[in-house]
Amino acid sequence: MLKALRSLMRPGAATPPPRVPVGQRVYAVGDIHGRADLFARLIEAIEGDIRRRDRNGAGVQTIIVLLGDLIDRGPDSRGVLDLAMRWGQQRPMHILLGNHEEMLLDAAEKLEVLRHFLRYGGRETLLSFGIDEDLYEAASFEEVQAMLHAHIPAATLDYIRDFKNMVRIGDYLFVHAGIRPGVALEGQTTGDLRWIREPFLSSTQNHGAVVVHGHTISDAVELRPNRLGIDTGAYESGHLTAIGLEGEARWLIQTEEGGNGISVDFQVLP
Repeated sequence: MLKALRSLMRPGAATPPPRVPVGQRVYAVGDIHGRADLFARLIEAIEGDIRRRDRNGAGVQTIIVLLGDLIDRGPDSRGVLDLAMRWGQQRPMHILLGNHEEMLLDAAEKLEVLRHFLRYGGRETLLSFGIDEDLYEAASFEEVQAMLHAHIPAATLDYIRDFKNMVRIGDYLFVHAGIRPGVALEGQTTGDLRWIREPFLSSTQNHGAVVVHGHTISDAVELRPNRLGIDTGAYESGHLTAIGLEGEARWLIQTEEGGNGISVDFQVLP
């Protein structure tokens, strides 16, 4: 069952609702964190939704936005990256660099970051690339770093380096974590875009665009006049969420792990 919405509000009557440009449709996917099983089912659900909507009107370009943190914590980060690569060959796609991708890239070069990376889900990422668990457990940090380079292809690291910091489509701004309130969009730092929580989460000010973000887990999708938070903690909750946007319309698609496999739920938003 689709998780309930939290703080569901629309802008006041004097404020026009946010829109995606005519002729475009966007699906933004929250933090996947190594749950390739949920992501594969979500891709199927989104592709099915696209086919249904295209039957009602041709000529709409669909754009996929992955909000970052594809890796770490869950069991199959490599599988998630492979799925993203293949899907990106089929459709226009923007992938944002999350704080966990940032840690991986830095861990490849800096031992002090590697220690932090391994504590926050990096271990699972490395094992998903075929590193032997017993060898990993017995290795020094220097040896683990060498394993990282031996098992994660350089092409994969280059692929991740090409992830973006932010994407603007119509009245929506897509970022991983959020933005610094009161700072112009062009003045935002990558540290805030990938790591911020407060004062962004509690801010009620108009940011010049509705910010669609992940990074901060919530039990329910958060819809505010100035931001939409869609990280529902896939790696631990078993719920992976995407939001669809077209014109003024908004809807949720969520895959959920359950006793009978992975189910899909849809909900139209006001």
